[in-house]
Parts: sequence; structure tokens; C-alpha cells
Amino acid sequence: MIGFTGVIVLVVIALLFLSIKVLPEYQRGVVLTLGRYTGTKGPGLVILVPVVQRMTRVDLRVTVMDVPPQDVISRDNVSVRVNAVVYFRVMEPDKSVLQVADFFQATSQLSQTRLRSVLGQHELDEILSQRESINHSLQQVLDEATDPWGIKITNVEIKDVDLNETMVRAIARQAEAERERRAKVIHADGELQASEKLRDAAAMLAQQPQALQLRYLQTLASMSSSGQSSTIVFPLPLDLIKPLLDRNS
Repeated sequence: MIGFTGVIVLVVIALLFLSIKVLPEYQRGVVLTLGRYTGTKGPGLVILVPVVQRMTRVDLRVTVMDVPPQDVISRDNVSVRVNAVVYFRVMEPDKSVLQVADFFQATSQLSQTRLRSVLGQHELDEILSQRESINHSLQQVLDEATDPWGIKITNVEIKDVDLNETMVRAIARQAEAERERRAKVIHADGELQASEKLRDAAAMLAQQPQALQLRYLQTLASMSSSGQSSTIVFPLPLDLIKPLLDRNS
């Protein structure tokens, strides 16, 4: 049987085991003495008074949290499902323990509500094309809300934006109409540039009658050398034969 001395030795060993804690570099310990906050310990060796003091470990590394898909109504009344990922870390361990019961759960719920709120202020086109600015807005909003808990939101990324089939077809039709509009604009610009060039050429030929006659003869030559057997009736401009008439008169 273990004697009284042995019992005391076992009790002392148990108390030492309970009082000595080792915290790695990425952890801090929030110490409560008789229920009152008395400091943040670590990293390294931490000695606690058994029964009197209690320590809560807090991880200071960046935590990655998935935000589950949320049903969002955009500003132009389009329903989409959006999920995101949030990166955050604990900057003040004492606040993360004393100011909120479960900072991870609280940050998760806050991220879901803020995601719906911020995206609801944007139209669908903005959600699809301006993710970078929306991510930055979400990061600022969440960081401000979690600051009293000692939490720093380092980054927010929207992962997927899911649309129903009807909306996907509507967007496809809109994109096709936009492509057709651009093609018509490009074609109209080409016609305008061609007409301007033809106008300049006509003005230049009008200043030089000999050049106009030469162009006329070149056209006749190209038509006669085309190899076609059909008869072509080509009007003869009076300006072309006027010099000949003037010479004979």
C-alpha cells in the first residue's frame, strides 16, 4: 500500500503537471485568476496556480474559413448563389476570449450576413465583373465589425457565383446581342471611312480632267480584258471627247 508520504508525492506531481504548460510560438494563453483576467502568457513555458488559475489557448496563425453558399438578391432583382472564403487571424488574444464566446462561429455568421448585405447593393454585372473591388469592400466591412473581438480580416475572396439556367440563357442572349451591335458599329465605321476616301478621290479627280479621262480608259481596259463574251454598253462622257472636238473645229 502507498503510504501518506506517497500520496503527498503523487498530489505534488499532479499539481506540477497541471501547473506547467508549454505554448508553441504561434499560441498565446489568456489567463484568468479566480475568474478575473490577469494577463496573456506565452510563448514558451507557463506556470499556473492549480485550481486558482485557468488558461485558454489562442492560435495566432491565419485561419481559413469557408462561407457556405448564400442566396443573394442583387440590386437589379436577380437571384444568385454566392460562396466565399475568409482569411483572418487573432491580433488580440484577450479580446477574442473575453469579448465573444466563440470568435470563429461569430466570424462565420457575420461573414454570411455581410456577404448578402454587400452583394445586395450591386447589380449582377458588377458582381460578375468587379469581384476585386467587392472583395475589398467585404474585407473592410468585416474587419471593422470584428475589430472589437481582436480579429483582423486579412482577405476575402468570392469563389463562385451560380446562376439558374434561365439567367444563364438570358446572359448568353445579351452577350450575342452585344457582339452583333459591335459588329454593326465596326461595319458602319468602315463604310464611313470608305465614303470619306471616295469623296476625297472624287474631289481630286475633279480638279484634274486628264486624270479622270485616264481613269475612264483604265476601267474600259480592265473590262475588256476580263475574258467575258457579253456585250457591255458603256456611256462615253462628253468631257472625254470634248478635247478632240475642240481640236477638229
